Amino acid sequence: MAAHYLHPEAIVDTEWLAAHLGDPALRVFDCTTYLRYETGTGRPYRVESGHADYLTGHIPGSAFLDLQGELSDTSAPTNFMMLPPEELAARFASKGIGDGARVVLYARKSPQWATRIWWMLRAIGFDNATVLDGGFDKWAAEGRPMETAETRYAPAQLSARPRPGLFVGKAEMQAAIGDAAACSINALAPDLHRGENDRYGRPGRIPGSVNLPAAALTDSASLTFLPPEQVKQRFDAIGATPEKRILLYCGGGIAATLDAFLMHQLGYRNLAVYDASMSEWAKDSSLPMETG
Repeated sequence: MAAHYLHPEAIVDTEWLAAHLGDPALRVFDCTTYLRYETGTGRPYRVESGHADYLTGHIPGSAFLDLQGELSDTSAPTNFMMLPPEELAARFASKGIGDGARVVLYARKSPQWATRIWWMLRAIGFDNATVLDGGFDKWAAEGRPMETAETRYAPAQLSARPRPGLFVGKAEMQAAIGDAAACSINALAPDLHRGENDRYGRPGRIPGSVNLPAAALTDSASLTFLPPEQVKQRFDAIGATPEKRILLYCGGGIAATLDAFLMHQLGYRNLAVYDASMSEWAKDSSLPMETG
């Protein structure tokens, strides 16, 4: 039987969004963040909010979510770390995401910022979120309307119903090394996986992990997700089969959520994202690394 996405409601296209922008229960958010790669600074990148670009033009009626500045634990030693579920739910609620809302998430340049927010919402038990296929770039390429006025939704009530295990730490990643029942997937680019790039400190990967870059799961021109059969073939090719415990990582728990989002769509049930990812692992000399 041909592969198909089991949760089609979690991906919407630009035509659907254009037709539903007037829905009073809809909450649309630009989730864009940029990573400005730097050399000689001792850090892999500088995090930059996409808010400035949002103000130059965005999908009408959409608000902005600042992932690092407002929705992450800024006291943590690495970027983008998850907050406690109740606190995160309160922050989402302050942005207008409530128990009865339908949430649409989009980003610029890569859907990974939208899938990160989607995965965070799922981790606290909110299931009525969807990702705009092709994001802002497809919307703009089609000549659809935009506005510059900033939208701020009224605060809402959001109940946290945590799903433990959707995010893991270094201990779980260590335990999976050499475990035939587990599959660790690196969603970073191939040069980082092979150890040819030392962006995060020590070059290389978590031993035994396989590589499926998040960028390989979208069309490079439209930024839309690949058809389910192609996505399935890519996961099959690296040995990531549904009966295994799947642990996904990248540089800071962002790109990994794109892989995780599509694996969830294909029916994988035992999925987790390593939140700190290589931003933590590569800097801890007690943890093993593999290259080649």
